[in-house]
Amino acid sequence: MTIVHAFLLGIIQGLTEFIPVSSTAHLLITQKLLNIPANDAMFSFLVIVQLGTIVSLLAFYWKDLMSIVRATLDFRSLRDFGSLSLDAKLGWYIIIATIPALLAGYFLKDAVEALFKQPMLQASIRLFSAAILLTLAELLTRKNRNLNSMTWLDALIVGLFQIIAVFPGASRSGTTISGGMFRGFDRPSAARFAFLMSVPVMLAAGGYEMLDVIKMPNLGEFLPLLAVGFVTAAIVGWFAIKWLINYLGKHSLYVFASYCAIVGAIVLGVQLLS
Repeated sequence: MTIVHAFLLGIIQGLTEFIPVSSTAHLLITQKLLNIPANDAMFSFLVIVQLGTIVSLLAFYWKDLMSIVRATLDFRSLRDFGSLSLDAKLGWYIIIATIPALLAGYFLKDAVEALFKQPMLQASIRLFSAAILLTLAELLTRKNRNLNSMTWLDALIVGLFQIIAVFPGASRSGTTISGGMFRGFDRPSAARFAFLMSVPVMLAAGGYEMLDVIKMPNLGEFLPLLAVGFVTAAIVGWFAIKWLINYLGKHSLYVFASYCAIVGAIVLGVQLLS
């Protein structure tokens, strides 16, 4: 991998992490096109570069996150959960929604890493899965609720959807936004909760992978690549979040579903022909 490769992968990560078209699938496709080996170093790069988009997420939702953290850490009113502020409730709902994915990530880590050995096949499967899920979310949901009506069961179910995102090629934003919509939330509300709940899981995944990166024998050579991918993803990711939130207020997910289906078909065709 070169600096140019890291820059291109950072752009793709920043553009596609929050837009529901599967960032990992696009990174795997680009990895294949650039002839970058599917090894442990590449797996570490893909996970660490996601921390760049976490930075963009933290920057975009900084005030919201600080309010949620402060409200959640105030334990005095827990005796009457119904009286908690929306920020406090969201904090506890994010904790509930995070638990399934953290458990899945811990127990399925080896299986997930093995799937990265067949990048094109995994990319096509997950793109098709994203297309189906997004289409069903649009067709079968009412989309008439906001986060004020959220319950612990809503949070748990959306959290279970996040387990799908543990696997390579699955769209984290697509699966969790769809999960929220299946619970009746409108698109902007589903997206907001999906983005907020992704912070703990992505931080945990990146932090855990950092332990392996630190142990790498060629860490000095690898760090510049990580830095370029990280910074690029952070900058591009901020603009991607801003665009998507505005878009979902007025448009459906069908364009993303169609895109995933088309790209998935192309990738699968190339895989079969090769």
